[in-house]
Amino acid sequence: MKNAILKLIISTVLIIIFSYFLHIRVDNFVAAITTAVILSLLNTFIKPILVLLTIPVTFFTLGLFLLVINTIMVLLTDYFVDGFSVPSFITAFLFSIFLSIGQSISNKIFVD
Repeated sequence: MKNAILKLIISTVLIIIFSYFLHIRVDNFVAAITTAVILSLLNTFIKPILVLLTIPVTFFTLGLFLLVINTIMVLLTDYFVDGFSVPSFITAFLFSIFLSIGQSISNKIFVD
């Protein structure tokens, strides 16, 4: 439970930081926490289904289509969270890459 809360805090801080640099609108800290929670839930429940359905495309693109699936998760989060707005697909694409890298590095430093 402690690790889950720490990961949520890390994700929230990274969402605030990367949204500033990529001009993504995050209204307040509560919206950032909500974004982190919704994104986590989507990645837990919806993303595996999308990955399974797109295995042929993922295979032919040598796994690069997984980046598109991550982008779709960010855009779905934009749809569900009122205080979080992503202006374009490219911005969501860059945000998903930066967030994934930032979470990976931060989790290795603070959680493990």
